[in-house]
Amino acid sequence: MSTAPPDAAPADAAHLRRTLALARQAEGRTSPNPAVGCVVVRGGQVLAEGFHTGPGRPHAEREALAALGGRAEGATLYVNLEPCCHHGRTPPCTEAVIAAGVARVVVGTVDPDPRVAGRGIAALRAAGIEVEVGVEAEACRSLNAPFFTARELGRPFVVLKAAATLDGRIASAFGESKWISGEEARAVGHRLRDTHDAVLVGAGTLHADDPSLDTRIPGGRNALPVVLDSGFSVRPEARVLHAGRRPLFFVAEDAPARPEIPADVERVPRGADGRLAVDAILAALHARDIQSVLVEGGGQVHRSLLDAGVADRVHLFLAPRVLAGGAGWLGGAPFHLRDAPAFRLVALDRVGPDAHLILEP
Repeated sequence: MSTAPPDAAPADAAHLRRTLALARQAEGRTSPNPAVGCVVVRGGQVLAEGFHTGPGRPHAEREALAALGGRAEGATLYVNLEPCCHHGRTPPCTEAVIAAGVARVVVGTVDPDPRVAGRGIAALRAAGIEVEVGVEAEACRSLNAPFFTARELGRPFVVLKAAATLDGRIASAFGESKWISGEEARAVGHRLRDTHDAVLVGAGTLHADDPSLDTRIPGGRNALPVVLDSGFSVRPEARVLHAGRRPLFFVAEDAPARPEIPADVERVPRGADGRLAVDAILAALHARDIQSVLVEGGGQVHRSLLDAGVADRVHLFLAPRVLAGGAGWLGGAPFHLRDAPAFRLVALDRVGPDAHLILEP
């Protein structure tokens, strides 16, 4: 029989949302681990909170329980992801929860890691702890979409990002591209770099814009710069080679060797379209524990990922102007209306003079 109080449902949801807010404080810093927050409550009062700050550091449950000296008799523990039950860089969280005397655990969603995958919940129940699963489950999965994608699909979570005019142009017919979007939108773009494991561009963008691909915000973290450059044509003076973090280049198997270029190089086969094979690129990134990739163009790179069915999210910044010509944020052959990819609008915000759309397939 459930021992949850009669008004548990709204309270449970509120406390679970708080775990998500805590987890977001380390978003982009925990990979390849998930972002997790924890709240310990007794008698309607919050006793302690905690969140996972990075690989090798205590998990959220242990952070929260440590603030209570490891004891929380009769309390309810809220966590957005199933507590782990295996020894990794840190000991199992289930052991700490059981030892603390917690009476009830509310879990947002089951951990897809095969080392856990319901075993943590089973261990808690076997110890006599009441466990409820699935509160705010959709929000919990959304927060850790890269972690779930990596575990369930064996590839990184792919995010397309572009700044375009109302008619979808990322540059004028005369090659002008700076700046399509305003300063506020560019700041949001840098925050996106800060929370992703890698930021990726194609050779066209590399040569046209000479991006550094670093994160220019206070306290920002540089994602891994990744460049798709089939012919390995990067210029030695390109800014991405000297901006800080050593970049990773994907080149064709027959590309020339260029030992003078300060970059890591992965050689991958070409696909049927003659371009670098998307599946090989994503497999190589997954092997490097890259769970999320922010793709900043150009249009043909975006199209290749969309055609491969691996575009998981789109961040589109629309500037209130038109160019009536020039490169589009999505390249390739036109679609018939019946075949045109459709997206779901997840969020819409005003960012300075621009609109910021977040879309998912």
